[in-house]
Amino acid sequence: MMTIRNHGINRIMGFILAALAMVPLLSLLTSCQSKTESSELERIRTTGHLTVLTRTHPALHHDRLDHTAGFEREMIVSFAHYLRVTPTIVPLQGEGEQELFERLRRGEADIGAMGVTQRLTLEQDFLYGPIYQNVDQQVVCRRGGRQPANLLQLGSTSLVVMRDSPHEVRLRQLQQLVPELSWVSVDHLSTTQLLEKVWLGELECTIADSDVVAIHHRYWPELTVHFSIGATLPVSWILPKRSTALQQEMLAWFDQVRVNGFLDDLQELYFGHIDPDRFDYVDHTQFFHRISERLPLYRSLFQTAEKRHQVPWTLLAAMSYQESHWDPNATSATGVRGLMMLTNPTAQDIGVKNRLDPEESILGGASYLADILRQLPEEIREPDRTWIAMAAYNVGFGHLQDARELAIQQGKNPNVWRELKTVLPLLSVEKYYKALSRGQARGMEPVRYVQMIRHYHDLLIRHEELRQAPKTRQNTVPIPLPGVKSPSSAAAFPVPGGARRHRSSQAIACHPASSRRPQRS
Repeated sequence: MMTIRNHGINRIMGFILAALAMVPLLSLLTSCQSKTESSELERIRTTGHLTVLTRTHPALHHDRLDHTAGFEREMIVSFAHYLRVTPTIVPLQGEGEQELFERLRRGEADIGAMGVTQRLTLEQDFLYGPIYQNVDQQVVCRRGGRQPANLLQLGSTSLVVMRDSPHEVRLRQLQQLVPELSWVSVDHLSTTQLLEKVWLGELECTIADSDVVAIHHRYWPELTVHFSIGATLPVSWILPKRSTALQQEMLAWFDQVRVNGFLDDLQELYFGHIDPDRFDYVDHTQFFHRISERLPLYRSLFQTAEKRHQVPWTLLAAMSYQESHWDPNATSATGVRGLMMLTNPTAQDIGVKNRLDPEESILGGASYLADILRQLPEEIREPDRTWIAMAAYNVGFGHLQDARELAIQQGKNPNVWRELKTVLPLLSVEKYYKALSRGQARGMEPVRYVQMIRHYHDLLIRHEELRQAPKTRQNTVPIPLPGVKSPSSAAAFPVPGGARRHRSSQAIACHPASSRRPQRS
């Protein structure tokens, strides 16, 4: 018995000694892991470069007429500035997330900033930054074509999505519930390209994130949005699993830009003029028609006004459209007239003799706006300065000053448009206007006025981009779609990597894929 007991004690002591021997090894491994994680951040700071992968589309990163802009781009630049390094932004071709994931795994980039939706399947290999947006995956078709109201009806349409995209991942899940659901997946075509082809009538339907749809719906008004195919998804940046120290810096930076207003300013700059719930198909199509029919008559006058008063001609043209729809004889019930809808007193002050004369009206309106810009306090910075000046053009400089004073009383910043526009509507509320020196005003009108001008200006800039650099259509080959009997009737578009129709388990594969940045101190 003593021998057996001693043998058991010896075994226990052996386990204890082995465990104690492992402690330094575990400590060493933990230390190595910690050093690896911190070394990623040290490398970035030592080299002075932060490499970020993104994709090209209006919501994230894109080229404008004279500069590169984008919501994600602005955030990347700000975060790099926070780290005191230089950002290297690498736009990926198309929107395939697999390339992003592989390049992050290989250590070719530090961050992926391309609107990645958070999901459990990625958490094993990657870290997430803070959530800064939420999106829905929306079914988008074309006016006059198929209009599916549910998943069963969607299964009978020619649906095309990007291969291995979050949209296809969701469709695979839904196919377990609705076996009739089917689609074609393609490589190397972005969501933007698929939306364009739906607009052109080359495809029946696709699926896109709601933020992308909201932007492109304005460019291609024949698109129709039907229903979402799942729950709202959070969006964040993505990092390699080893980058814990960089993630902590990112969390601290996000807290800072949320508190100091920078993130809200970016949201206002890029999305403040976009309201999907107020989309007006007739207004959009009419605007594009008048760009071709009416704008050429006055383009040179707007450009002359720009040279004379240093106000972008495209902005003046957008203001004029909001005022008169580019009708030189426009007259309102209150007596304002002409392309820039000047009041008689304002016309006299700026030397306009004939408000119905296009040249006088445009040059006079530009002069009036430039005067307002000069009168505004120096502490109002762009782009807020221009937006606030446009509000004054509409409601009057005196009423604008009342709104700024009211903003201060309510603890809001009178120099920031996103805060001032919440105060302007109070100018029509007796409780507030009776205490103001200029009295009552239609305060909601300048808010809507500025929003519409920004909307038209964005559409006009887009039109000018396409006019100056017309896109070359690629050679196309037909993708085989169900129910298509001949290639001539198939939806034709480029298929660099092939296409595959996805049905339930018996599926057969078909093989042949401005801005001026707001700053906060």
